[in-house]
Amino acid sequence: MADKQELPEEESLFEAPPEGEQERMVEAILFATSEPVTVGELNARMPHGADAARALERLAKRYEGRGVNVVRVADRWAIRTAPDLGFLMQKETVEMRKLSRAAIETLAIIAYHQPVTRAEIEEIRGVSVSRGTIDLLLEMEWIRFGRRRMTPGRPVTFVVTPEFLDHFGLESARDLPGLRELRAAGLLDNRPPPGTETEEEAGDEGQGEMFDDDGHATEPLSETGDEPDELDDDSDPDEDAQI
Repeated sequence: MADKQELPEEESLFEAPPEGEQERMVEAILFATSEPVTVGELNARMPHGADAARALERLAKRYEGRGVNVVRVADRWAIRTAPDLGFLMQKETVEMRKLSRAAIETLAIIAYHQPVTRAEIEEIRGVSVSRGTIDLLLEMEWIRFGRRRMTPGRPVTFVVTPEFLDHFGLESARDLPGLRELRAAGLLDNRPPPGTETEEEAGDEGQGEMFDDDGHATEPLSETGDEPDELDDDSDPDEDAQI
């Protein structure tokens, strides 16, 4: 049998870049991408004939001991800060968070009614208080747990903290603004909604109508406390006297 003639190896139409150039390409891709990339993704971006796996190995050795390292994350690769220099990247920032209406109402009830239980808060608000609202105020350190009530179930109470007082510039909870101050600041309506007046307020309003600015009665009352009957315009006073 005739020996099989060996076919010459097919030459690549494009010559692969030098190894040093391949390292530079891999380095540039890893630096620019925000997420780790796979070897296949690197090969797809690099010129034909490049070997991203070998370039990664050489690049990882070259970055050893430097401020950033070429690290493997599962089956992907990325450039990351050296673990021993991670503390340099830490920065404390103040995050401004806007409280929800439920959290503001809950905080106000605790501040004005402390010590108060969760059931009492729900009774005042008229709706249930979610656990997330309480947890948020506890996390902000504006409220804390108080003493347990000596009632069945021993419910825990909530009170405001010194951090709450310091944030609002208060010496104690007694310095919280009253109704008049809140209404003067425009935070509350000057007059309560219709149908919500108390008996005391209604009585005071009635007395104000019966007396003028000098304190004199505007309409005399009879001995029985009833208003006197008005005379008819057609009636004769003399005729009434004869009767």
